Parts: sequence; C-alpha cells; structure tokens
Amino acid sequence: MTETSMTGSRKTGSRKTGSRKTETSKICQTCGRSFAWRAKWRRSWEQVRYCGERCRRNKPSELDRQLESAIESLLARRGVTKTICPSEAARAVAPDAWRPLMERTRSAARRLAAAGRLEVLAKGRVIDATEARGPIRLRWKRP
Repeated sequence: MTETSMTGSRKTGSRKTGSRKTETSKICQTCGRSFAWRAKWRRSWEQVRYCGERCRRNKPSELDRQLESAIESLLARRGVTKTICPSEAARAVAPDAWRPLMERTRSAARRLAAAGRLEVLAKGRVIDATEARGPIRLRWKRP
C-alpha cells in the first residue's frame, strides 16, 4: 500500500509553516497553571485567558481574593525570609472548613506567583508554581 491509501487523504510533504504563534503558552487566570497554544485559538490567541471551559465558568471569586489576601497578610506578618504553608491561608479564611479550600488556595498561590509577587518552594527549593506537586511552601519573591 502507498502512504496515501494507508492514511486516507493525507499528503506528504505539504505542511503549512509560519501559522503558529511565537508565544506558545500562557497562564490561566483561574487555576494559575500554564496552558499551550491550540490551533482553534489561531485567530483569538491574544484574547484567550482561561485554559478550558471549566476555568472559564469558575472565574476567581471573592473567596479567591480572600485567599490571596490571606496569603499576603500571613507572609507580611512572618517577614521577608519566612515561609507559610497554603493550609494556613485556608485556615485563616475558613477555620472550620479549610480542607475543601486547599486546591483553591494553591490556585491563588499560583496566580500570585505568576504575577511575580511570591515564590513556591518544595523541599526548600524554588520550583515552577504551575508544576507544583505534593507539599509546598510559599514566600515573598526575592529580588
């Protein structure tokens, strides 16, 4: 069989070039994770702010702003070189029901890190906030 008959109407050697944007990833404004350019966003890449429909529906709310504020106030009280655990911010916002807020707190931390206001640490080392897994700590961004 020939290449064309095996793959249907696929032509070999006729690829478009130059249609892809130079900026290939962005940070989602809801979850704070990075997401890659997709062909369906070819005409509207500049306006894309969310990684998917779920994040578009669940835009940051007043609770998310409270979590961001709690992170910043806890860090301000601790000092420039000290760290906090994200659970401390969740406990500050909802002392009795803090566990369900943990993912939102981590998202708030990712947004603050993307804005350049804080750093995310794992095992004492600064890591990329968008790829953080497991236990993390937060501190002010160092100059």
